[in-house]
Amino acid sequence: MATSVQTERIQVEPRDVAPSSPLIPDAELNEATPLAEPGTAAAGATDAPQVMLPKVYYGDAELPKPVARMRAQLLEAAHSGDMERLRMVLEGNELLPTLTFGEMDDPIDYLKSASGDEDGYEILAILAEVLEAGYVHADVGSSQEMYIWPYFARTPFDRLTPEQRVELFQLVTAGDMADMNLTGTWTFYRLGIGPDGTMHYFVAGD
Repeated sequence: MATSVQTERIQVEPRDVAPSSPLIPDAELNEATPLAEPGTAAAGATDAPQVMLPKVYYGDAELPKPVARMRAQLLEAAHSGDMERLRMVLEGNELLPTLTFGEMDDPIDYLKSASGDEDGYEILAILAEVLEAGYVHADVGSSQEMYIWPYFARTPFDRLTPEQRVELFQLVTAGDMADMNLTGTWTFYRLGIGPDGTMHYFVAGD
C-alpha cells in the first residue's frame, strides 16, 4: 500500500553518515564485503573506495528471539486493527519508543493524529508493511546496534535492483520517491529494535 505521509525534518547524527554514502554507517559494513584497503583499487574502479551494500534479511529466521518476539507483537497489534492493542505493546516496552521528534503527550493519540484517518488504521497498515519488508542489522557490536526496517533506510537508492524497486513502491509513491531522491535520504517510516528486543523508534522524517 503506497501512501503519502506527512513527515518531519529531523537532525541526523553524524555517526550515521559515511562520506561515500549518506545511507550506510561505517560500523554497518561488517555485515557486507569490506571496502578496499587504502591505496588499492578494484579492477576498473576509480581512486574512490567502493561502498558495499548491507545484507538484507527477510522474515524472522535470522532475528534474535527477543527481537523476533517484539516484531511479532507489533505485527499482531497492527493486523488486529485495534490501536489499544498497540498501546499495550508500546507500554510493555522497556522505554517509550520515539514516535516523533516533536512534542507528544499520548503515543496512541499522536499516532492517530499522524494517520490519514481519525482511527489510525492507515498508521497500523504502514506499521505492518514496514515490518514485513526486508531489514538490515546495523552498527553491529556497537552501543547503537539495531535491527532496522525497511532496509531502504540504509541502502543507497541508486544501488537498488529492479526487484527491490518494486518492493520500495509497495511502501511509497513515486512522488515520495522523487522528494527523497533530492537528498538521498529515506524519509518514510522506519522502525528500529535493539538486540534485546527493545523497540527504539517508529518515525518518519529525515
